[in-house]
Amino acid sequence: MPHDNQKELFPVVEASGRVVGSATRGECHGGSMLLHPVVHLHVFNSRGELYLQRRPLWKDIQPGRWDTAVGGHVDCGETIDEALRREVREELGITDFQPEQVAVYEFRSERERELVHVFRTVYDGEVHPSAELDGGRFWSPREILDNLGRGIFTPNFEGEVHRILK
Repeated sequence: MPHDNQKELFPVVEASGRVVGSATRGECHGGSMLLHPVVHLHVFNSRGELYLQRRPLWKDIQPGRWDTAVGGHVDCGETIDEALRREVREELGITDFQPEQVAVYEFRSERERELVHVFRTVYDGEVHPSAELDGGRFWSPREILDNLGRGIFTPNFEGEVHRILK
């Protein structure tokens, strides 16, 4: 079964986003509370539906839950834009999109702290979820709102959904 590489290096940042060091995935996700940057892209179609990915059961954080269309860690030495475009290409096979920045905020769970860079886009082309995901589909805003708080979505997504549904 696939698994996350616990030795993968992530940048460690200040709240401003300034890189101050690096740490492994295992350290960042193991309760150290080292702040590390991530990117999220919310993909809407022209009908206003939102694409969500289902996280595979082998993921170390929130397995099996529905989540942001694209979410991934920034690699050491990578800009936010480079990370966003890489993650979108790797996870959904999309290369032609125009991201709009929505927010930057700090997310904290019992295991980790992330500096989340949130973007949205409208895209009507084909979506090809990679083997990194357990598939995905478009959801109507009503369907999403009706299922909040039921353990279906990740806490990150539930905390973000009102920032991106307009």
